[in-house]
Amino acid sequence: MKTNQELLQERKDRLKKAITFQKTDRTPVILTGDAFCARHVGMKLSEFCSDMKASHRAIFASIRALGDVDGTGGTFAAATMFPLMFYTRIKLPGRELPDDTPWQLDEREMMTVEDYDTILKRGWSTFSRDYLTNRLGIDVDCLSAQLADVPQFMKNFEDAGYLVYTPSASITVNEYLSGGRSFPKFMRDLFKMPDKVEAVLDLILEESLTALRAQIRACKPLVAFISPARGASQFYSPKLWERFVWKYLKAAAEAIIEEGAVADLHIDGNWERDLAFFKQLPKQKCIFESDSATDIYKVREALGDHMCIKGDVPAALLALGTPDDVYNYCSGLIKDMGPGFILASGCTIPPNAPVENVKAMVAAAVGK
Repeated sequence: MKTNQELLQERKDRLKKAITFQKTDRTPVILTGDAFCARHVGMKLSEFCSDMKASHRAIFASIRALGDVDGTGGTFAAATMFPLMFYTRIKLPGRELPDDTPWQLDEREMMTVEDYDTILKRGWSTFSRDYLTNRLGIDVDCLSAQLADVPQFMKNFEDAGYLVYTPSASITVNEYLSGGRSFPKFMRDLFKMPDKVEAVLDLILEESLTALRAQIRACKPLVAFISPARGASQFYSPKLWERFVWKYLKAAAEAIIEEGAVADLHIDGNWERDLAFFKQLPKQKCIFESDSATDIYKVREALGDHMCIKGDVPAALLALGTPDDVYNYCSGLIKDMGPGFILASGCTIPPNAPVENVKAMVAAAVGK
């Protein structure tokens, strides 16, 4: 019987081989399941979101109960961190929402057009701290203090033999503005004042990449997560997409790669029109993580062996399908994708997914 450390090394090797299109003993499977994990172990979402240690216990117990999983995409509930990424308010269970209702971004125009000039004058970091504290009411120091437990959360998983897939995470800089301004107002700004928006984004990028590089150097991850959450091709004209999405995603991915990590590109929405752009990134140094809105077969056709694919079991299938439906879909993906594939849910496992369906997904990867 293998020790936990032997299992951890085996799972790391399996993931590294998948990224570089080498033959593996089986397809690696990575699960990310925040609210699902809470419900799986019987924890109310209000406790899950308000107590980071409790959320870690729930995720840890859930992952261990789901079969021969290679790793987890998260070690704690990130709901309270969302305002730090999208620069908007959030409604939480047990606070603005009933105890077991999933959290919701409360997006509205909190950032003004005049703030663009303030950012250019004062810098992003100075503006950001004031904005989060005084407009969103976020206790940044309190949130930062809670993150002190994250290294121990990671160690708990690794001591048990599981990979922590992406210990380093960030977003593309356009997300700060699209959340703070609200997406409709941000899109309007791209037409009315594109040069000013680009100048602001360039400034934010410079500061953000410095922080991202420092983060990667500190934790030395195999894989670093980058999310262009609302940068999908379906939302932008080609010229706007290339100028206001691709430019910043490419810069962040290249910085991650330069620091020695693999860039996990968390691709929400439909990006089919622009898949060819991803071949501009270094070969087998990135992972295209699809949420099923982009046809995974078109991703493979466009990128070939240039980029490993992660995904893309649809939320609807996991929530509403049968275990046989899930098993057959996953088995088909594994067969059709071949080398360079990581089996995962499309984004996170939905909170209403039956446990049997998630186990069926894992069983398809294990081959049982």
